[in-house]
Amino acid sequence: MRPQVVAHRGASHEQAEHTLAAYVAALDAGADGLECDVRLTADGHLVCVHDRSTRRTARHRGLVSTMELAELSELDFSSWKNPWGDLDDEAPEIDEEMNRVLTLRKLFEVAADYDRRVELAVETKHPTRYGGLVERRVADLLRDFGWERAGSPVRVMSFSWTALQRLDRLVPEVPLVMLFEHAEQWPVLRRVVGRDWIMGPGIEELAAHPRLGPRIVRAGHSLNVWTVNTRAQLELCRELGVEAVITDRPAYMRELLER
Repeated sequence: MRPQVVAHRGASHEQAEHTLAAYVAALDAGADGLECDVRLTADGHLVCVHDRSTRRTARHRGLVSTMELAELSELDFSSWKNPWGDLDDEAPEIDEEMNRVLTLRKLFEVAADYDRRVELAVETKHPTRYGGLVERRVADLLRDFGWERAGSPVRVMSFSWTALQRLDRLVPEVPLVMLFEHAEQWPVLRRVVGRDWIMGPGIEELAAHPRLGPRIVRAGHSLNVWTVNTRAQLELCRELGVEAVITDRPAYMRELLER
């Protein structure tokens, strides 16, 4: 079985993560799906940002949760990736929208308008000052697009079991992915996760604990694995029958699979 190639924060190896430019590059590379992290702004918008602070990706001292969308929209979320880009006289002109903060609604619109089915893996970040409001806003947006029903292209992920429980109540037909970082968590998670929940371990844990993947599969759960960037990592995922590999390098993963 060929795993789905899901672009981690877009084609984030080449482009600034979570920008429209990164997601367009991932789609151009043939990615089957797009992964994003979401946070809630002070005025209630879901934005695709990994860190609670804007310091790393926008060179600005601020917290996403205390800023309004208009404030975030004024920041440059791309130049950190290529700090000398302004000095390249031969670089093509780039639409500023491609490098500004991206809302989850806009990402959904891009996926919905694409000429083929695009899967979306949406991770809600916790802890957050807004608690369960994040999941309620995600559920509302899914309903706006008619993606709250079975067959939805969206799966929602979290390292928070409580967050996924909320979503299970709000949108029970949407696939859920329980992310986890340490192999030692699996015996506990096995007893509490939903029977049809997908499990999302990191590739490093699967490699370090060879029995972990087979145990999860034997328990009846599919696997979505992060962050798969090398040939060896991809081969391990294929041996385990992983459903989706989440990667910074979607073009490279597609190339390896097509060989």
